[in-house]
Amino acid sequence: MPAATSGPTVLVVDDEVLIRMAISEYLCECGFRVVEARSGDEAILVLQAGVTVDVVFADVHMPGERDGIDLAHWVRRERPDVKVILTSGVVRAATEADHLCGDASVIANPYDQEDLQLRIHELLGRQISS
Repeated sequence: MPAATSGPTVLVVDDEVLIRMAISEYLCECGFRVVEARSGDEAILVLQAGVTVDVVFADVHMPGERDGIDLAHWVRRERPDVKVILTSGVVRAATEADHLCGDASVIANPYDQEDLQLRIHELLGRQISS
């Protein structure tokens, strides 16, 4: 469920509930609206439901029919206006995601939450007011 804020909306997709909750809470504190999904399949359902999303932030490795790379391809094809950031703790997977997803941004896991916030703002072309 989106938080009550007027900032851009980030769809956080991760099967690890504690990780998903922690990053979602941080992004809400930074002024983003956040929607959560626990898999690539669930993320696509959210996007198909017409929820306004500016950025999808997804783990590469997730259960279900669609992992983060599949989700990034779907978003690029079906919702080209939505930016994608993928994350992976496996160097090979991060490199593969970077090559396969073209304009998707890849951030290595573990990542600094502030770096993620900066990356989101960079993708959206917005300045962060300090």
